[in-house]
Amino acid sequence: MTDSFTPGRRSLVKGALAAGALAGAAAPLLGAPSASAAARGAAPRLRLPAPTGPHPVAAKALHVLDRSRNDPWEPSIGVRELMVTVLSPSLSGRFHPRMPHLTPGAAALFTVIGPLIHPQLPEAGVDWGATLTHARTGAPRLPGRRRPALLYSPGGGDARTMGSTLAVELASHGWTVVTVDHPGDASEVEFPDERPGRERVRPTALQGPPDAATFRTMIETRAADLRFVLDALGLDQVGIYGHSAGGTAAAQALHEDRRIAAAVNLEGYLDQVDGELLPVARQGTDRPLLLAGTDGFRDARLDRSWEALLAHGGPVTRRQLDETAHWVFTDYAALVPQLQKSGLMTAEERAAMIGRADPRVSVPAVHHLVRSFFTRHFFGSDDAKDLKLPELPSEAQRD
Repeated sequence: MTDSFTPGRRSLVKGALAAGALAGAAAPLLGAPSASAAARGAAPRLRLPAPTGPHPVAAKALHVLDRSRNDPWEPSIGVRELMVTVLSPSLSGRFHPRMPHLTPGAAALFTVIGPLIHPQLPEAGVDWGATLTHARTGAPRLPGRRRPALLYSPGGGDARTMGSTLAVELASHGWTVVTVDHPGDASEVEFPDERPGRERVRPTALQGPPDAATFRTMIETRAADLRFVLDALGLDQVGIYGHSAGGTAAAQALHEDRRIAAAVNLEGYLDQVDGELLPVARQGTDRPLLLAGTDGFRDARLDRSWEALLAHGGPVTRRQLDETAHWVFTDYAALVPQLQKSGLMTAEERAAMIGRADPRVSVPAVHHLVRSFFTRHFFGSDDAKDLKLPELPSEAQRD
């Protein structure tokens, strides 16, 4: 079943993003940004919306190593290593610093690489390192019993940080959320230190829209990364959600790993670039899966691969957000309107990335869609019961 809802003033967004947008690849530049912000001289201070849940949120970044695999993008590294952030409800965060949206090294690289991945973004005039999340580093975790953990996989070419708003929102409502970077695929990842084969801040290896072989490597690597995070953190009976290529990986991981109880695919294709359906689309699923999309990105390929899965029946639901576009599921939903207001993006560039819906409506709509899905399928209603989660280690690796 497909449900469609409009989170704002109704008007059809005509232009679908380029096919490479699934992997976070470059779409054509729609127009030059205004010079008004540059003329004013001050870079805008971009802000992320505050969470609505009753709990403060604690944040902890972890560097995890899977010594059983090598890195597919840079074999000279000799090991597959990930950065993850664990967000959890906290007792109090008032006396702990807010976690930066981007670390200093990541922000410096993103200033250069961001407009190459998303040509609508301004090449100058933004201090990407100044934005803060609403999670607190060093804050104590809420003691006692917890809801199950949720894993997040970002879109191809995007880092885990661009899913911070939704992750913090979920954590403020009692979930433990683990956001996962996929280095070599992500725009940039900052590690605690250097190692042979890479610098401390590692840039993406993607060079434009992925061909069939590259996309296959992306999805297979992401699914393996997600399984490793479950192993490393000792998690079971989790939910998983992902955007774009991350949504593709989330759906396939649900198919492959019984530890995943429910999944949300935020506008990821369920086939390979050459049209071969993924196993989850060919065989269906017996566990809850939400397919959430936008009217601004929907195309024949997406419909074909999603309908193949829906034809199997089972606990699969399709929803569509109207007046929106592909990156409305990410922090860009809140950041891009601020860039437009500052004169650093045009209305057409904004529409290409997130649609024309007001973020005061689209952001809560996305949050409610994801949170209500997991609450319903883990607890049967919005009145969630508490479940115990294992303690998360400060470091993890698999030999």
